[in-house]
Amino acid sequence: MTGDIASIQVNLKEFVFDRVLDENALAHTLAVLGTLPSPSAPSVPLRAVLRFERTSLSSTVAAQLSSGILESTKKIGSTDIYSWFFAWLHKRDDSPDVKIYVICPATDVHVRKYTKQDVLMVHETPALYQSIVKSYILAFDPARTQWVQDILVGTAEASNILNASSDFLILPDMKWDTTNVSDLYLLAIYTHSDVHCMRDLRKKPHLEMLKNLRRDAWRVVQNKWGIGRGGVRMYIHYQPSYYHFHVHIVHTGHVGLHGMTVGQAHLLDDVIALLELDPDDGSSVLGRMTFTYGLGTEHGLYKAMAAALAEVHDTD
Repeated sequence: MTGDIASIQVNLKEFVFDRVLDENALAHTLAVLGTLPSPSAPSVPLRAVLRFERTSLSSTVAAQLSSGILESTKKIGSTDIYSWFFAWLHKRDDSPDVKIYVICPATDVHVRKYTKQDVLMVHETPALYQSIVKSYILAFDPARTQWVQDILVGTAEASNILNASSDFLILPDMKWDTTNVSDLYLLAIYTHSDVHCMRDLRKKPHLEMLKNLRRDAWRVVQNKWGIGRGGVRMYIHYQPSYYHFHVHIVHTGHVGLHGMTVGQAHLLDDVIALLELDPDDGSSVLGRMTFTYGLGTEHGLYKAMAAALAEVHDTD
């Protein structure tokens, strides 16, 4: 969706609700489907996905309790020395209540992605990768990674780049408000096109490249936020949500993220260690491994992988 902030606000107020796609009490998020008027033709509704996320409380809130930051409170209950309340804070420009992600116009793929779904644990052998997954990756719609290309060529997010090397650009992820350091979330985007996913990584030439990224990420978080080497997690998703290689860099205090799920998030340190075990020549251990991970029922790989695994189970 294009336009300045004011026009986006007007459009959000004109959002027409259709249905709830997902709600997550642990992550304090809500995804809904509806429509927004087209900026060029207001009478034409565009399908939109809105994802609401409660923002984190700043550490300054506690220091301001005595200065009237609380607009009102309601006691819920108490026992012995313990009491609990609902509370409402005064409106402040520097402390928004929610962050809203807008996808408009939203495709069927976006709707499926943000829809609550059951998860099937699958075992992706090298043979299943070659017969099912690889073709899915190669057929991935380039339009879904256009935003990545815009960053790489400098037409988007140029002012937000924290570090640029010949192999990676490091910048804040859109999931981070860039305010609360304990929620720090950075993204390292690979500048080349030879790696779609983790299985494409090889000892040569990628091992040194990954080590350099790790060093650059440590330096960025140390110099800018004073975070030591053990203060961030760096990990790679498999399956990722898009097939342009990237690495997530997240504060260790930022817990409960869906993307940290066992089976999906692979620590960069572990990937480096595996590649170090490989011979200088030959196939990569990442290409020879069987990966176990969860696939949602709305994922593009779900039907083919579920059918293939059902056949395997029938012969067990």
